[in-house]
This record gives sequence, structure tokens and C-alpha cells, in this order.
Amino acid sequence: MSGRHRKHAHLSLKITGGLVAGAALASTFAMSAHADTPAQPALAAKAAALPQMPVPETGSMTTAGKPAGTVVKPGAKAAAPAAQKAAEVTAAQMIAKAKSQLGQKEDGKGETKFAHWYSKTSRAAETIARDGGDRKGYLKASWCDMFVSWTASEVGAQSIVGQDAWTVAHAKWFKANGKWGTTPKAGAIVFFDWGGSKSLDAIEHVGIVTGTSNGKINTIEGNTGNRVQLKTRSAGQIVGYGYPDYKAS
Repeated sequence: MSGRHRKHAHLSLKITGGLVAGAALASTFAMSAHADTPAQPALAAKAAALPQMPVPETGSMTTAGKPAGTVVKPGAKAAAPAAQKAAEVTAAQMIAKAKSQLGQKEDGKGETKFAHWYSKTSRAAETIARDGGDRKGYLKASWCDMFVSWTASEVGAQSIVGQDAWTVAHAKWFKANGKWGTTPKAGAIVFFDWGGSKSLDAIEHVGIVTGTSNGKINTIEGNTGNRVQLKTRSAGQIVGYGYPDYKAS
């Protein structure tokens, strides 16, 4: 993010890969410059100490009007137009759209088209209500999950991939809906902790699995080296995977 992650007065604490409530912690520590660079050792412990957020419901991923922890199982909204469209999306389509963005990078202000898109969505209003801040705060925030959300929206798969700017909440949404595991699959949403823990609360980064080779995981990720890139990752850096209900190819 143009040299280093910035602290924003309008955001609650921003961790690598997203936003998190807790403005009091925002001045406590600074984050790593690039999403593919391990964060400071104290990060995992601090992130784990944060309170859990309500689990969003399937589809819009909103908690509006729902008690904390309320979960709608995948497929419960299959009759909705968005869900019908998502049922026709394949993993290959998701990957192809993500690859079409290779080389997209931050501008001189540390902003991207993905963050600009997310800041204008109705989902942004929901995550602001959950995490604090305002729409402008997303423009210079870590954008790896906003890239995943943008890609899903472009192919009509937002109801099965989910939309978020905070990687921890996004991972917990998959797990709460029974779509979480530790086996890499093409099109899966992969969540990382550079410290090597398997704690969802320590997640720092997110990407899309394109395949595997020689025991490594091949991915496409936003906000790595301040741009969209293909990467090869060690399984030891991976907390787990979210599995969208793609159409069988």
C-alpha cells in the first residue's frame, strides 16, 4: 500500500487483509507494508484477543435485523435471482475473471478500483455498521478481500463467495455455513496467517486458489506487492479454505 499501511481516523483498527472494530487498538501497532510480507509477531495475539463479530447471513452477508450468530444455510435463498445466477458460475469463470486483473495496482494515492467499487456498495454500509468508519476509509484500506469480493460480483457469484473487506469475518462466514475446510480446490477462497497459526482470528490475507503443484498452492491475490499477482504459497501459511457452491464444470 504505497510503502506501508496507513492508520485512518475514520476507520476502526485495520488489519492486513481487511477492517476490524476496535478503534482503541488502532494506535497500538502498525501493519506490514505488503500483504505478502509477514506481519509483526504481536499481530496474531492482538487479533485473537478481539471480540468476535456477528456471523453474517448467507447471500447479502448482512446481520441487519438478525440476532448475533444467526446463520442462513447455503441454498436457503436459492429462489432469489442472485442465487439463481450464482448457481451457474463455475470455478473456472471465477479464476478467469480474477486473472483478467493481473497487474492492476494501487495508484499514487494507494487506492485501487476494487476499493472504490466496494466503498460504493450496499455491503460497505453493512460492514461500516459492523466495524465502524465510513465509506472513504475503504479507499486506502487493505484491499485483498475487496478484490475477491469484486471478482465474485463481476461473475455473479457474490451470494456463494460472499462479500467483505475483513478477512476474519469472511472466513467465519464460510465456516458458519459449513463451507470451510483444509483441502485446496480450484476456485476456493484461501485465507492466510503468516505466523503459521490455524486460528481464524489470526487471518491476515486472502486469495483465490488456481491449483496446486509440487505440494504448493497456486493462487491469485490482490494487495500483494501492492498489485494483483499470481503467487505460489506454502501450506504452512494457510489457515483454511472457503468453498463456494460453484456449478460443476
